[in-house]
Amino acid sequence: MKLKLSILITFILLLGGCTQETQNKLSRSIQNWTGTNGVLEVYAGNKLVKRFIDIDKLTTASGTDNDKDRPYRYGYGYNDKNLNGKRDEGEHRVYFEFSDYSTSYIFYEDK
Repeated sequence: MKLKLSILITFILLLGGCTQETQNKLSRSIQNWTGTNGVLEVYAGNKLVKRFIDIDKLTTASGTDNDKDRPYRYGYGYNDKNLNGKRDEGEHRVYFEFSDYSTSYIFYEDK
């Protein structure tokens, strides 16, 4: 019990010493780790052409050697083939990537 309390106190003290930006990054990391019920819709012009549902998070790719952000994002979700917003039989969990520069998309949480 004393060990758990010591760890908690240490964590709180370390967090208090972090900059606001570091605290924001930590908060986003915790939210990404715990997950959300995200939906990603991809558009061609004003027409919906692809939808992924039940996404736990989107991740911005980062460079292997330089740790700089790359211009694409990726994640895992269910390919909603018939675009009805529900996970139907035959719609499987897939890995996907999309460019931040050339892809028209909307990502939102669907509770």
